[in-house]
Amino acid sequence: MTQKAQRTPLIAGNWKMNLDHLQAIALVQKLSWGLKDVKHDYSETEVAVFPPFTDLRSVQTLLAADKLSLVLGAQDVSPHESGAYTGDVSAQMLAKLDVHYLLVGHSERRQGHGESDELVGQKALAAHRAGMVPMICVGETAEDLEQHGAAAIPLAQLAAALAPLPQDAEFVIAYEPVWAIGSGQAATPEQAQEVAKAIRESLRELRGDERADATRVLYGGSVSSQNVAGFLRQPDVDGALVGGASLKSDEFTRIIQFKKHVTGA
Repeated sequence: MTQKAQRTPLIAGNWKMNLDHLQAIALVQKLSWGLKDVKHDYSETEVAVFPPFTDLRSVQTLLAADKLSLVLGAQDVSPHESGAYTGDVSAQMLAKLDVHYLLVGHSERRQGHGESDELVGQKALAAHRAGMVPMICVGETAEDLEQHGAAAIPLAQLAAALAPLPQDAEFVIAYEPVWAIGSGQAATPEQAQEVAKAIRESLRELRGDERADATRVLYGGSVSSQNVAGFLRQPDVDGALVGGASLKSDEFTRIIQFKKHVTGA
């Protein structure tokens, strides 16, 4: 039985390859002001931002200087600790920048860079070893959905990513149907719930009831302020991984305030 009341919702903004460091500072300032205006309670809903590598130091400095409650995430990580890996960024480097979450296995990395399930698992392990929390992305293409049905591919990806992680490792799962990302055509809340429930049942088998009940499962794919409440009403959906809408401070603020949409308050 799921224990949703014990899981703090998480709204995460993946900026992808957008914004230089000055634009990043401006966006975070606008976002923090907007959340202050609506008296956002960060203990009720956690908020994380995932800037490009070149923005991380600037955003970290701003968060620390202004004592902002936003949590910092990074979009990728090397599976290697150090060495002759030109262009790679290690988990230890990111940990020194107060990065808390590390996005691994995003569909754009799997498809555009040929990242395998095994590599995703290695990156998740690198994040864990450096004291950070991997946010493991899983999802299927439209072709996968037609051939294998709902949840089959995400569950296989999840099992492979978790294989290297120790039993006590903390992680977040982001279910992102590839066919919905950036398309403007989100999955239905019922579709998201079907896969999120299957993910949690799989976690029970792989990691036990305690980890399954504690792990947050997010939905990602064309999330907006108009549809986020429907997803978050689902018993096994604990937040959202937001792409393009997270680049607009007003819209992202409205998404973060999903509880007002749910309750009508």
